[in-house]
Amino acid sequence: MLTGGACAATIRVLSSADLKPLLTFAQIIDQAERAYVWKSEGLTSTFPLVFHEFAPGTADMDIKSGHLKPAGIFGMKLVSFFEPNIQKGIAPLNASIMLYDDTNGLLRAVIEGAHLGGLRTGAAAALGAKHLARRSSEKFLVIGCGHQCTYQVAAMLTALPGIRHVSVCDPRTPSQAVKMAADLPERLEADFGIDAQGVGFEAIDNLEAAVRRSDVITTITPAREPIVKDGWVSPGTHINCVGADMKGKQEVESALVARARVFTDDTAQCVDVGEIEVPLSEKVISIERIAGEIGDVIVGTVQGRQFENDITLFDTTGLAIQDLAAAKAALDAAEADNAGASIDFA
Repeated sequence: MLTGGACAATIRVLSSADLKPLLTFAQIIDQAERAYVWKSEGLTSTFPLVFHEFAPGTADMDIKSGHLKPAGIFGMKLVSFFEPNIQKGIAPLNASIMLYDDTNGLLRAVIEGAHLGGLRTGAAAALGAKHLARRSSEKFLVIGCGHQCTYQVAAMLTALPGIRHVSVCDPRTPSQAVKMAADLPERLEADFGIDAQGVGFEAIDNLEAAVRRSDVITTITPAREPIVKDGWVSPGTHINCVGADMKGKQEVESALVARARVFTDDTAQCVDVGEIEVPLSEKVISIERIAGEIGDVIVGTVQGRQFENDITLFDTTGLAIQDLAAAKAALDAAEADNAGASIDFA
């Protein structure tokens, strides 16, 4: 049950400005890892995904929802993406999270979801690397320089402190990568309190060369044709596929998926809308080729990396239970600090 002394008719509303001082990336990674463990232990439920396109490829919304039994909550996150907003000077990505008490069904919080979702998505990929990448990994490549890029870098530097070089690449807008690389040290410090001294940052225009020399790669693009070729990836590389979150999206070649040791956040969801959806439909791989879910790796019921030369691939489509775990942590912190706004919702 949620606690904090609020009456049944009171909800807490948290904006992105309220959230930023409340939680560190280390806390979010811990909450995301706990959610994976609870899922592995059968203590969570994930409800069917709702997705709708208002304009194919440029305007859509999705709803992810679920139940976290150990935390005493259920709820949902609604995310909308309207690409034309960019030209209007309006944020293209917007999201909100609603938390409910599972003992009485009452709404307890409404939380701005874009920032928290960024934290959660970065944490998920970082956990993939934490549990599947080589411990000696030093070179990290992010492909895609949109809203998520800074979160991905911040999370990876938190989870893998051995990273010493970060490359960023944006295949659609190379100039965005140049700006991102220049801005990252200041943004990491300002937004996440991360001192990146000792880490080199570089914008990349030769994607093949960058892929070949990277230890850890995160793809976070809207690609519908592979941008990472099988022949580019060196033995021992770990890849997080984050961008594929609906049917038809694909960031890496199917042959690479077939060559890799593949893990998912939720196998059923990934089969439907994740990076493995296209290779499965092409019959390049079968469902039996999936090594397991990341939560099972964390608790030790499935082996992760077997050999130093393994190519490991983590297909993460994003789970409602992670959003809910992060939102619950934010609500607890807000109630302790009396942050945000308490509203009579009767």
